[in-house]
Amino acid sequence: MARRPLPRILTSGSDRIARGREMARAAADSATDVLHPLITITRGLRMLASAGRQKWAATPKDRRGPALFLVAVCGMVVALMPYGPLLVLISVMAVAGWKGRDRTPEPTGPDEAETKRLQSLYEALVPYFSVPEDPNPLFAHGGEWSTAFDSYAFDPDGRLTQLRMTYPPYFADSDPRARDRVERLLHAKSGRGREYLFDWAEEANELLMSVLPALSTSIAAQRFVTIPGETVLGFTDDGSVRRTLPVVAGDGSHDAPPVIWRTGSRSTEPHLLVTGAPGSGATSLLRSIALQALQHGEVLIVEGSGAGEFTCLTGRNGVLAVECGLAGALAGLEWAANETERRLIAADRARQSGHPAPDDTRRPLWILLDRPSAFGHLAAADGRLDPQQLLQVPLRHGRAARVTVVVADQLDSLDALSETVVTHTRARVVLGAATPAQVEAVLGALPRTTPTADVPPGRGYARLGAGPVLRLQVPATPDPYDDATSEAHRRAVMELLPERHPSFDPFAQPPVGTPTQDRVPGQEQEPDRAAGSAPVG
Repeated sequence: MARRPLPRILTSGSDRIARGREMARAAADSATDVLHPLITITRGLRMLASAGRQKWAATPKDRRGPALFLVAVCGMVVALMPYGPLLVLISVMAVAGWKGRDRTPEPTGPDEAETKRLQSLYEALVPYFSVPEDPNPLFAHGGEWSTAFDSYAFDPDGRLTQLRMTYPPYFADSDPRARDRVERLLHAKSGRGREYLFDWAEEANELLMSVLPALSTSIAAQRFVTIPGETVLGFTDDGSVRRTLPVVAGDGSHDAPPVIWRTGSRSTEPHLLVTGAPGSGATSLLRSIALQALQHGEVLIVEGSGAGEFTCLTGRNGVLAVECGLAGALAGLEWAANETERRLIAADRARQSGHPAPDDTRRPLWILLDRPSAFGHLAAADGRLDPQQLLQVPLRHGRAARVTVVVADQLDSLDALSETVVTHTRARVVLGAATPAQVEAVLGALPRTTPTADVPPGRGYARLGAGPVLRLQVPATPDPYDDATSEAHRRAVMELLPERHPSFDPFAQPPVGTPTQDRVPGQEQEPDRAAGSAPVG
Protein backbone atom coordinates (compact mmCIF):
# COMPACT_ATOMS: atom_id res chain seq x y z
CA MET A 1 0.00 0.00 0.00
CA ALA A 2 1.38 3.43 -0.91
CA ARG A 3 2.35 5.50 2.08
CA ARG A 4 0.59 8.80 2.37
CA PRO A 5 2.82 11.89 2.37
CA LEU A 6 3.37 13.69 5.64
CA PRO A 7 0.94 16.57 6.15
CA ARG A 8 2.03 20.14 5.86
CA ILE A 9 1.42 22.49 8.71
CA LEU A 10 -0.10 25.56 7.11
CA THR A 11 0.56 28.96 8.56
CA SER A 12 -1.97 31.76 8.38
CA GLY A 13 -1.47 35.48 8.12
CA SER A 14 -2.00 35.88 11.84
CA ASP A 15 0.91 33.51 12.45
CA ARG A 16 3.20 35.66 10.33
CA ILE A 17 2.07 38.80 12.14
CA ALA A 18 2.67 37.14 15.51
CA ARG A 19 6.13 35.99 14.45
CA GLY A 20 6.90 39.49 13.18
CA ARG A 21 5.88 40.96 16.52
CA GLU A 22 8.06 38.48 18.37
CA MET A 23 11.04 39.28 16.14
CA ALA A 24 10.52 43.02 16.62
CA ARG A 25 10.24 42.57 20.39
CA ALA A 26 13.41 40.45 20.45
CA ALA A 27 15.28 43.04 18.35
CA ALA A 28 14.12 45.84 20.67
CA ASP A 29 15.30 43.90 23.73
CA SER A 30 18.69 43.25 22.13
CA ALA A 31 19.07 46.90 21.14
CA THR A 32 18.18 47.97 24.67
CA ASP A 33 20.87 45.71 26.10
CA VAL A 34 23.51 46.97 23.65
CA LEU A 35 22.63 50.65 24.06
CA HIS A 36 22.15 50.51 27.82
CA PRO A 37 25.33 52.59 28.62
CA LEU A 38 24.30 55.26 26.11
CA ILE A 39 20.77 55.34 27.52
CA THR A 40 22.16 55.71 31.05
CA ILE A 41 24.49 58.58 30.08
CA THR A 42 21.71 60.33 28.16
CA ARG A 43 19.42 60.06 31.16
CA GLY A 44 22.18 61.51 33.37
CA LEU A 45 22.83 64.41 30.98
CA ARG A 46 19.14 65.19 30.97
CA MET A 47 19.10 65.21 34.76
CA LEU A 48 22.19 67.46 34.88
CA ALA A 49 20.64 69.86 32.37
CA SER A 50 17.43 69.95 34.40
CA ALA A 51 19.39 70.66 37.57
CA GLY A 52 21.34 73.46 35.75
CA ARG A 53 18.13 75.11 34.56
CA GLN A 54 16.68 75.01 38.05
CA LYS A 55 19.88 76.48 39.49
CA TRP A 56 19.89 79.27 36.87
CA ALA A 57 16.23 80.05 37.50
CA ALA A 58 16.93 80.31 41.24
CA THR A 59 19.91 82.72 40.73
CA PRO A 60 19.02 86.41 41.24
CA LYS A 61 19.29 88.62 38.15
CA ASP A 62 21.98 90.85 39.63
CA ARG A 63 24.24 87.82 40.13
CA ARG A 64 23.78 86.23 36.71
CA GLY A 65 26.39 88.48 35.03
CA PRO A 66 29.23 87.64 37.46
CA ALA A 67 28.22 83.97 37.25
CA LEU A 68 28.50 83.99 33.47
CA PHE A 69 31.88 85.76 33.71
CA LEU A 70 33.12 83.09 36.16
CA VAL A 71 31.96 80.32 33.87
CA ALA A 72 33.71 81.93 30.88
CA VAL A 73 36.97 82.29 32.81
CA CYS A 74 36.82 78.64 33.90
CA GLY A 75 36.16 77.61 30.31
CA MET A 76 39.15 79.59 29.08
CA VAL A 77 41.41 78.05 31.74
CA VAL A 78 40.25 74.57 30.81
CA ALA A 79 40.82 75.27 27.13
CA LEU A 80 44.41 76.40 27.78
CA MET A 81 45.26 73.40 29.96
CA PRO A 82 46.87 70.30 28.31
CA TYR A 83 44.12 67.72 27.69
CA GLY A 84 41.71 70.02 29.52
CA PRO A 85 38.63 69.56 27.26
CA LEU A 86 39.14 65.79 27.18
CA LEU A 87 39.34 65.60 30.97
CA VAL A 88 36.24 67.76 31.32
CA LEU A 89 34.34 65.57 28.83
CA ILE A 90 35.33 62.40 30.70
CA SER A 91 34.31 63.97 34.01
CA VAL A 92 30.94 65.07 32.65
CA MET A 93 30.27 61.63 31.18
CA ALA A 94 31.19 59.96 34.48
CA VAL A 95 28.91 62.27 36.47
CA ALA A 96 26.10 61.73 33.93
CA GLY A 97 26.51 57.95 34.14
CA TRP A 98 26.37 58.10 37.92
CA LYS A 99 23.32 60.34 37.93
CA GLY A 100 21.52 58.30 35.24
CA ARG A 101 21.89 54.90 36.86
CA ASP A 102 18.76 52.95 37.75
CA ARG A 103 18.08 53.58 41.42
CA THR A 104 14.93 51.50 41.71
CA PRO A 105 15.36 49.50 44.90
CA GLU A 106 15.22 45.77 44.31
CA PRO A 107 12.81 43.93 46.60
CA THR A 108 14.79 41.90 49.08
CA GLY A 109 13.08 39.08 50.89
CA PRO A 110 9.37 38.38 51.31
CA ASP A 111 6.93 40.87 52.71
CA GLU A 112 5.12 40.46 55.98
CA ALA A 113 2.30 38.28 54.61
CA GLU A 114 4.70 36.03 52.68
CA THR A 115 6.95 35.68 55.72
CA LYS A 116 3.98 34.63 57.82
CA ARG A 117 2.98 32.05 55.22
CA LEU A 118 6.50 30.59 55.00
CA GLN A 119 6.82 30.42 58.78
CA SER A 120 3.45 28.67 59.04
CA LEU A 121 4.50 26.14 56.41
CA TYR A 122 7.79 25.58 58.23
CA GLU A 123 6.01 24.92 61.53
CA ALA A 124 3.62 22.48 59.85
CA LEU A 125 6.57 20.45 58.46
CA VAL A 126 8.29 20.08 61.84
CA PRO A 127 6.53 16.79 62.82
CA TYR A 128 7.53 15.22 59.48
CA PHE A 129 11.21 16.25 59.39
CA SER A 130 12.34 16.09 63.02
CA VAL A 131 13.16 13.42 65.57
CA PRO A 132 13.91 13.84 69.28
CA GLU A 133 17.40 12.31 68.91
CA ASP A 134 18.61 15.04 66.52
CA PRO A 135 20.93 17.39 68.51
CA ASN A 136 20.78 20.12 65.84
CA PRO A 137 17.42 19.74 64.08
CA LEU A 138 16.85 21.46 60.77
CA PHE A 139 13.14 21.68 61.55
CA ALA A 140 12.18 22.69 65.08
CA HIS A 141 9.25 24.53 66.63
CA GLY A 142 10.13 28.19 66.86
CA GLY A 143 12.99 27.81 64.38
CA GLU A 144 13.81 30.02 61.42
CA TRP A 145 12.25 29.06 58.10
CA SER A 146 15.21 30.47 56.11
CA THR A 147 17.43 27.60 57.33
CA ALA A 148 15.32 25.02 55.43
CA PHE A 149 13.78 26.96 52.54
CA ASP A 150 16.41 27.76 49.93
CA SER A 151 14.25 29.56 47.36
CA TYR A 152 10.62 30.47 46.90
CA ALA A 153 8.27 32.34 44.57
CA PHE A 154 4.80 33.82 45.03
CA ASP A 155 2.11 34.81 42.56
CA PRO A 156 0.38 38.22 42.63
CA ASP A 157 -2.28 36.77 44.95
CA GLY A 158 0.34 35.86 47.54
CA ARG A 159 0.22 32.09 47.02
CA LEU A 160 3.30 29.93 46.67
CA THR A 161 4.17 28.93 43.11
CA GLN A 162 7.60 27.41 43.74
CA LEU A 163 9.50 26.25 46.83
CA ARG A 164 12.87 24.57 47.15
CA MET A 165 13.57 23.11 50.56
CA THR A 166 16.24 21.00 52.25
CA TYR A 167 15.22 18.14 54.51
CA PRO A 168 17.27 16.07 57.00
CA PRO A 169 19.24 13.10 55.64
CA TYR A 170 17.45 10.65 57.95
CA PHE A 171 14.04 11.34 56.37
CA ALA A 172 12.75 8.22 54.58
CA ASP A 173 12.46 9.79 51.15
CA SER A 174 12.41 6.34 49.54
CA ASP A 175 9.16 5.46 51.32
CA PRO A 176 6.17 6.41 49.11
CA ARG A 177 3.93 6.79 52.16
CA ALA A 178 6.27 9.26 53.86
CA ARG A 179 6.63 11.27 50.69
CA ASP A 180 2.87 11.23 50.12
CA ARG A 181 2.23 12.69 53.60
CA VAL A 182 4.60 15.57 52.94
CA GLU A 183 3.12 16.21 49.50
CA ARG A 184 -0.41 16.26 50.89
CA LEU A 185 0.60 18.77 53.55
CA LEU A 186 2.35 21.06 51.06
CA HIS A 187 -0.65 20.83 48.74
CA ALA A 188 -3.04 21.84 51.50
CA LYS A 189 -0.89 24.65 52.89
CA SER A 190 0.11 26.13 49.54
CA GLY A 191 -3.41 26.39 48.17
CA ARG A 192 -5.83 23.88 46.69
CA GLY A 193 -7.31 24.02 43.21
CA ARG A 194 -3.91 23.90 41.49
CA GLU A 195 -1.72 21.04 40.33
CA TYR A 196 1.70 20.73 41.96
CA LEU A 197 4.77 18.86 40.81
CA PHE A 198 7.05 17.38 43.46
CA ASP A 199 10.61 16.65 42.40
CA TRP A 200 12.55 14.72 45.05
CA ALA A 201 16.35 14.89 44.78
CA GLU A 202 17.34 12.08 47.16
CA GLU A 203 21.08 12.53 46.64
CA ALA A 204 21.00 16.20 47.66
CA ASN A 205 18.17 15.86 50.23
CA GLU A 206 16.17 18.52 48.42
CA LEU A 207 12.53 18.81 47.42
CA LEU A 208 11.33 21.17 44.70
CA MET A 209 7.62 21.97 44.63
CA SER A 210 6.31 23.91 41.65
CA VAL A 211 2.87 24.78 40.29
CA LEU A 212 2.17 23.27 36.89
CA PRO A 213 0.32 25.28 34.25
CA ALA A 214 -2.92 23.82 32.97
CA LEU A 215 -2.60 21.64 29.89
CA SER A 216 -4.03 23.19 26.76
CA THR A 217 -7.52 22.05 25.76
CA SER A 218 -7.48 23.91 22.44
CA ILE A 219 -5.82 21.09 20.45
CA ALA A 220 -8.43 19.32 18.35
CA ALA A 221 -8.27 16.25 16.13
CA GLN A 222 -5.88 16.68 13.20
CA ARG A 223 -3.24 14.88 11.16
CA PHE A 224 -0.23 14.49 13.41
CA VAL A 225 3.27 14.16 12.01
CA THR A 226 3.95 10.54 12.93
CA ILE A 227 5.15 7.37 11.23
CA PRO A 228 3.20 4.09 10.90
CA GLY A 229 3.08 2.38 14.28
CA GLU A 230 2.92 5.63 16.28
CA THR A 231 -0.32 6.82 17.85
CA VAL A 232 -0.71 10.14 19.65
CA LEU A 233 -2.72 9.60 22.83
CA GLY A 234 -2.55 13.25 23.84
CA PHE A 235 -0.19 15.94 25.00
CA THR A 236 1.72 16.47 28.24
CA ASP A 237 4.04 18.96 29.97
CA ASP A 238 7.13 20.50 28.42
CA GLY A 239 10.23 18.56 29.40
CA SER A 240 8.38 15.35 30.26
CA VAL A 241 9.12 13.79 26.85
CA ARG A 242 11.98 14.25 24.39
CA ARG A 243 9.87 14.99 21.35
CA THR A 244 7.53 17.70 20.13
CA LEU A 245 5.01 17.77 17.30
CA PRO A 246 3.69 20.74 15.32
CA VAL A 247 0.00 21.17 16.10
CA VAL A 248 -2.71 23.64 15.15
CA ALA A 249 -4.47 25.08 18.19
CA GLY A 250 -7.04 27.83 17.81
CA ASP A 251 -5.86 30.36 15.24
CA GLY A 252 -2.15 29.54 15.45
CA SER A 253 0.31 26.68 15.45
CA HIS A 254 3.04 25.69 17.86
CA ASP A 255 5.08 22.68 18.97
CA ALA A 256 3.59 20.54 21.72
CA PRO A 257 5.08 17.56 23.62
CA PRO A 258 3.04 14.43 22.73
CA VAL A 259 2.43 11.14 24.53
CA ILE A 260 3.15 8.65 21.74
CA TRP A 261 2.11 5.01 22.00
CA ARG A 262 4.06 2.69 19.71
CA THR A 263 2.44 -0.48 18.39
CA GLY A 264 3.49 -3.23 16.02
CA SER A 265 5.66 -6.32 16.13
CA ARG A 266 8.42 -4.58 18.12
CA SER A 267 6.20 -2.84 20.63
CA THR A 268 6.64 -3.61 24.32
CA GLU A 269 3.08 -2.48 25.12
CA PRO A 270 0.99 -3.64 22.14
CA HIS A 271 -2.45 -3.19 23.79
CA LEU A 272 -4.10 -0.30 25.62
CA LEU A 273 -6.59 0.01 28.50
CA VAL A 274 -8.48 3.29 28.95
CA THR A 275 -10.54 3.96 32.08
CA GLY A 276 -12.43 6.91 33.42
CA ALA A 277 -15.65 8.21 34.85
CA PRO A 278 -18.66 8.93 32.63
CA GLY A 279 -17.99 12.01 30.53
CA SER A 280 -14.24 11.90 31.13
CA GLY A 281 -13.36 11.58 27.42
CA ALA A 282 -12.57 7.85 27.09
CA THR A 283 -14.81 7.50 24.04
CA SER A 284 -13.21 10.59 22.48
CA LEU A 285 -9.80 8.98 22.93
CA LEU A 286 -11.01 5.83 21.17
CA ARG A 287 -12.40 7.97 18.36
CA SER A 288 -9.05 9.77 18.06
CA ILE A 289 -7.20 6.45 17.96
CA ALA A 290 -9.57 5.14 15.28
CA LEU A 291 -9.00 8.18 13.05
CA GLN A 292 -5.23 7.76 13.35
CA ALA A 293 -5.37 3.99 12.82
CA LEU A 294 -7.39 4.33 9.60
CA GLN A 295 -4.43 6.04 7.91
CA HIS A 296 -2.48 2.78 7.71
CA GLY A 297 -4.78 -0.05 8.83
CA GLU A 298 -8.25 -1.43 9.38
CA VAL A 299 -10.52 -0.97 12.38
CA LEU A 300 -13.17 -3.14 14.04
CA ILE A 301 -15.28 -1.25 16.60
CA VAL A 302 -17.43 -2.87 19.27
CA GLU A 303 -19.54 -0.43 21.30
CA GLY A 304 -21.11 -1.77 24.47
CA SER A 305 -22.86 1.40 25.55
CA GLY A 306 -25.17 1.41 22.53
CA ALA A 307 -25.16 5.20 22.38
CA GLY A 308 -24.03 5.36 18.75
CA GLU A 309 -20.82 7.27 19.52
CA PHE A 310 -19.09 5.73 16.47
CA THR A 311 -21.88 6.14 13.92
CA CYS A 312 -19.76 8.57 11.92
CA LEU A 313 -17.37 5.70 11.10
CA THR A 314 -19.99 3.33 9.76
CA GLY A 315 -19.39 2.36 6.13
CA ARG A 316 -16.08 4.21 5.87
CA ASN A 317 -13.14 2.77 3.99
CA GLY A 318 -11.02 0.73 6.37
CA VAL A 319 -13.79 0.32 8.97
CA LEU A 320 -14.66 -3.38 9.01
CA ALA A 321 -17.69 -3.02 11.27
CA VAL A 322 -19.26 -0.91 13.99
CA GLU A 323 -21.15 -3.24 16.31
CA CYS A 324 -23.52 -2.20 19.10
CA GLY A 325 -25.34 -5.49 19.76
CA LEU A 326 -24.33 -8.69 21.52
CA ALA A 327 -24.75 -10.90 18.45
CA GLY A 328 -22.69 -8.60 16.27
CA ALA A 329 -20.02 -8.24 18.94
CA LEU A 330 -19.67 -12.02 19.26
CA ALA A 331 -19.51 -12.46 15.49
CA GLY A 332 -16.99 -9.68 15.02
CA LEU A 333 -14.67 -10.76 17.85
CA GLU A 334 -14.86 -14.39 16.75
CA TRP A 335 -13.75 -13.32 13.29
CA ALA A 336 -10.95 -11.24 14.85
CA ALA A 337 -9.69 -14.29 16.78
CA ASN A 338 -9.76 -16.43 13.63
CA GLU A 339 -8.11 -13.67 11.63
CA THR A 340 -5.30 -13.47 14.18
CA GLU A 341 -4.72 -17.22 13.90
CA ARG A 342 -4.82 -17.03 10.10
CA ARG A 343 -2.21 -14.28 10.06
CA LEU A 344 0.07 -16.24 12.36
CA ILE A 345 -0.20 -19.39 10.23
CA ALA A 346 0.31 -17.52 6.97
CA ALA A 347 3.34 -15.65 8.30
CA ASP A 348 4.85 -18.83 9.72
CA ARG A 349 4.44 -20.68 6.40
CA ALA A 350 6.01 -17.78 4.53
CA ARG A 351 9.02 -17.76 6.84
CA GLN A 352 9.47 -21.53 6.55
CA SER A 353 9.49 -21.26 2.76
CA GLY A 354 11.92 -18.34 2.81
CA HIS A 355 9.45 -15.74 1.55
CA PRO A 356 8.33 -12.46 3.15
CA ALA A 357 5.05 -12.40 5.00
CA PRO A 358 1.97 -11.79 2.82
CA ASP A 359 0.75 -8.24 2.52
CA ASP A 360 -2.62 -9.04 4.11
CA THR A 361 -0.83 -10.16 7.29
CA ARG A 362 1.24 -6.99 7.59
CA ARG A 363 -1.60 -4.48 7.39
CA PRO A 364 -2.44 -3.40 10.98
CA LEU A 365 -5.74 -4.53 12.40
CA TRP A 366 -7.23 -2.55 15.29
CA ILE A 367 -9.92 -3.87 17.61
CA LEU A 368 -11.56 -1.07 19.61
CA LEU A 369 -13.95 -2.01 22.41
CA ASP A 370 -15.93 0.66 24.25
CA ARG A 371 -17.44 -0.60 27.53
CA PRO A 372 -17.21 -4.36 26.89
CA SER A 373 -18.37 -5.01 30.46
CA ALA A 374 -21.91 -4.10 29.39
CA PHE A 375 -22.00 -7.20 27.17
CA GLY A 376 -21.12 -9.46 30.12
CA HIS A 377 -24.50 -8.94 31.78
CA LEU A 378 -26.36 -9.44 28.50
CA ALA A 379 -24.42 -12.60 27.70
CA ALA A 380 -25.04 -14.06 31.15
CA ALA A 381 -28.78 -13.34 30.91
CA ASP A 382 -28.95 -14.82 27.39
CA GLY A 383 -26.76 -17.82 28.18
CA ARG A 384 -24.11 -16.82 25.67
CA LEU A 385 -20.36 -16.47 25.75
CA ASP A 386 -18.86 -13.29 27.21
CA PRO A 387 -17.28 -11.39 24.29
CA GLN A 388 -14.19 -10.72 26.40
CA GLN A 389 -13.29 -14.39 26.26
CA LEU A 390 -12.85 -14.07 22.50
CA LEU A 391 -10.05 -11.56 23.08
CA GLN A 392 -7.60 -14.14 24.42
CA VAL A 393 -6.02 -14.89 21.04
CA PRO A 394 -5.75 -11.25 19.83
CA LEU A 395 -4.35 -10.14 23.19
CA ARG A 396 -1.80 -12.94 23.58
CA HIS A 397 -0.65 -13.22 19.97
CA GLY A 398 -1.74 -9.91 18.47
CA ARG A 399 1.69 -8.30 18.49
CA ALA A 400 3.17 -10.89 16.13
CA ALA A 401 0.09 -10.69 13.89
CA ARG A 402 -0.04 -6.87 13.93
CA VAL A 403 -3.35 -6.93 15.77
CA THR A 404 -3.85 -4.20 18.38
CA VAL A 405 -6.59 -4.23 21.00
CA VAL A 406 -7.83 -1.07 22.75
CA VAL A 407 -10.31 -1.50 25.61
CA ALA A 408 -12.14 1.41 27.26
CA ASP A 409 -14.37 1.05 30.30
CA GLN A 410 -15.48 2.96 33.36
CA LEU A 411 -13.64 2.94 36.67
CA ASP A 412 -16.54 1.35 38.51
CA SER A 413 -16.63 -1.52 35.98
CA LEU A 414 -13.00 -2.62 36.16
CA ASP A 415 -13.97 -5.68 38.21
CA ALA A 416 -16.03 -6.89 35.25
CA LEU A 417 -12.99 -6.97 32.95
CA SER A 418 -11.51 -10.41 32.36
CA GLU A 419 -8.11 -11.38 33.70
CA THR A 420 -6.73 -11.68 30.17
CA VAL A 421 -7.68 -8.09 29.35
CA VAL A 422 -6.14 -6.73 32.56
CA THR A 423 -2.95 -8.78 32.17
CA HIS A 424 -2.12 -7.99 28.53
CA THR A 425 -3.04 -4.28 28.43
CA ARG A 426 0.15 -2.81 29.86
CA ALA A 427 -0.35 0.62 28.34
CA ARG A 428 -2.81 2.41 30.61
CA VAL A 429 -4.72 5.70 30.60
CA VAL A 430 -6.87 7.12 33.40
CA LEU A 431 -9.15 10.05 32.51
CA GLY A 432 -11.35 12.28 34.59
CA ALA A 433 -11.57 12.83 38.34
CA ALA A 434 -10.03 9.84 40.12
CA THR A 435 -8.68 9.34 43.60
CA PRO A 436 -4.97 8.59 44.08
CA ALA A 437 -5.89 5.03 45.07
CA GLN A 438 -7.79 4.52 41.82
CA VAL A 439 -4.96 5.99 39.74
CA GLU A 440 -2.42 3.74 41.47
CA ALA A 441 -4.64 0.67 41.03
CA VAL A 442 -4.85 1.23 37.26
CA LEU A 443 -1.40 2.59 36.46
CA GLY A 444 0.58 0.71 39.11
CA ALA A 445 2.23 3.92 40.36
CA LEU A 446 1.26 7.29 41.72
CA PRO A 447 1.79 10.42 39.64
CA ARG A 448 4.24 13.05 40.85
CA THR A 449 1.50 15.65 40.71
CA THR A 450 -1.53 16.34 42.87
CA PRO A 451 -5.03 15.97 41.38
CA THR A 452 -7.36 18.93 40.95
CA ALA A 453 -11.05 19.16 41.71
CA ASP A 454 -12.01 20.64 38.33
CA VAL A 455 -10.96 18.26 35.55
CA PRO A 456 -11.86 19.08 31.91
CA PRO A 457 -12.89 16.27 29.52
CA GLY A 458 -9.92 14.35 28.18
CA ARG A 459 -7.69 15.25 31.12
CA GLY A 460 -5.91 12.47 33.02
CA TYR A 461 -2.74 10.41 33.33
CA ALA A 462 -0.98 7.93 31.05
CA ARG A 463 1.65 5.28 31.68
CA LEU A 464 3.17 3.08 28.99
CA GLY A 465 4.40 -0.13 30.56
CA ALA A 466 6.94 0.57 33.29
CA GLY A 467 7.54 4.15 32.20
CA PRO A 468 6.79 7.28 34.20
CA VAL A 469 3.29 8.52 34.89
CA LEU A 470 2.60 11.49 32.58
CA ARG A 471 -0.10 14.10 32.64
CA LEU A 472 -2.32 13.77 29.58
CA GLN A 473 -4.74 15.93 27.65
CA VAL A 474 -6.55 14.10 24.87
CA PRO A 475 -7.11 16.07 21.64
CA ALA A 476 -10.74 17.09 21.31
CA THR A 477 -12.41 14.47 19.08
CA PRO A 478 -16.18 14.70 19.73
CA ASP A 479 -18.93 12.97 17.82
CA PRO A 480 -19.56 15.15 14.75
CA TYR A 481 -23.21 14.10 14.73
CA ASP A 482 -23.78 15.37 18.28
CA ASP A 483 -25.75 18.61 18.46
CA ALA A 484 -23.57 19.85 21.34
CA THR A 485 -20.39 19.68 19.21
CA SER A 486 -18.99 23.02 18.11
CA GLU A 487 -18.72 23.75 14.43
CA ALA A 488 -14.90 23.93 14.54
CA HIS A 489 -14.57 20.51 16.19
CA ARG A 490 -17.20 18.99 13.91
CA ARG A 491 -15.36 20.21 10.84
CA ALA A 492 -12.00 18.98 12.21
CA VAL A 493 -13.36 15.44 12.73
CA MET A 494 -15.22 15.31 9.42
CA GLU A 495 -12.07 16.26 7.53
CA LEU A 496 -10.28 13.23 8.99
CA LEU A 497 -13.01 10.69 8.18
CA PRO A 498 -12.30 8.38 5.21
CA GLU A 499 -14.66 8.32 2.26
CA ARG A 500 -17.77 6.17 2.34
CA HIS A 501 -17.47 2.88 0.54
CA PRO A 502 -19.33 3.00 -2.80
CA SER A 503 -21.43 -0.07 -1.95
CA PHE A 504 -22.48 1.23 1.47
CA ASP A 505 -26.25 1.61 1.87
CA PRO A 506 -27.15 3.59 5.00
CA PHE A 507 -30.81 2.47 4.75
CA ALA A 508 -30.10 -1.26 4.43
CA GLN A 509 -31.37 -3.37 7.35
CA PRO A 510 -29.88 -6.77 8.25
CA PRO A 511 -32.22 -9.74 8.56
CA VAL A 512 -33.76 -10.15 11.98
CA GLY A 513 -31.88 -12.59 14.22
CA THR A 514 -28.66 -12.62 12.16
CA PRO A 515 -25.31 -10.99 12.92
CA THR A 516 -24.74 -7.67 11.19
CA GLN A 517 -21.22 -8.54 10.03
CA ASP A 518 -20.82 -10.42 6.76
CA ARG A 519 -17.77 -9.12 4.92
CA VAL A 520 -15.94 -5.96 4.00
CA PRO A 521 -17.94 -4.06 1.39
CA GLY A 522 -16.56 -4.85 -2.03
CA GLN A 523 -14.80 -8.09 -0.98
CA GLU A 524 -16.19 -11.49 -1.90
CA GLN A 525 -15.76 -14.42 0.47
CA GLU A 526 -14.10 -17.45 -1.04
CA PRO A 527 -15.99 -20.69 -0.30
CA ASP A 528 -12.85 -22.76 0.30
CA ARG A 529 -11.29 -20.46 2.92
CA ALA A 530 -11.27 -21.39 6.56
CA ALA A 531 -13.99 -20.08 8.83
CA GLY A 532 -13.18 -16.61 10.08
CA SER A 533 -10.69 -15.90 7.33
CA ALA A 534 -13.00 -13.40 5.64
CA PRO A 535 -13.10 -9.91 7.14
CA VAL A 536 -16.30 -8.64 8.61
CA GLY A 537 -18.17 -5.77 7.07
